[in-house]
Amino acid sequence: MTDAYVIYDLNSQELEDMLRTATVRTFPRNTVVINEGDDTDAVFFILSGKVKVFLANEDGREVDIGFLGAGEYFGEMALEPGYRSASVLTMETCRLAKVRIEDFRLFLRDHPDFASLLITRLIRRARAITKNLKNLALLDVYGRLSQLLQELARAEGDHWIIDEPLTQQQFAHRIGCSREMVSRIFKDLVSGGYLSISRRNIEIRRRLPRSW
Repeated sequence: MTDAYVIYDLNSQELEDMLRTATVRTFPRNTVVINEGDDTDAVFFILSGKVKVFLANEDGREVDIGFLGAGEYFGEMALEPGYRSASVLTMETCRLAKVRIEDFRLFLRDHPDFASLLITRLIRRARAITKNLKNLALLDVYGRLSQLLQELARAEGDHWIIDEPLTQQQFAHRIGCSREMVSRIFKDLVSGGYLSISRRNIEIRRRLPRSW
């Protein structure tokens, strides 16, 4: 069974040990696995599929924290008792291994190498969140959108390509603004010759302006 799956930071024997205590389930697309504010006690390992981690207010406005795919895991902050700090939604059909926090603690005790890697991963996530908070506080909407475009793009000759472009609503969720604002900025960047947008990709044709 474990030959079909890969979890980052776990070798095949560790994965087999972890799955012995796990409940494996398939979740359809657009299923909320964790609700912000829930009092739950489990860690989830993504065997296949992709999820979105996000925050939302009572008005339905969202800010996306990040996306996780096969081989990654979430919910490990349940090691410290308290409510869930974010929601998790499946972006496609996902197969998840759910491990109760009591079993996860025992797993960490018996697999100290993984425990060390888990700490490293938590530090990286904390740094990413700090960077996002800095951007929200110090950059305007255009600055945040410009930075996200450049982070998603890959070099191709003199241009930069985003192979799987987000929708305007997804861009808005990632940078904490309205879809209308993203639409206005994109329209100006396209008319100015900075961007070329199609259903397949977004092409950054020349260096984006410093301000909008």
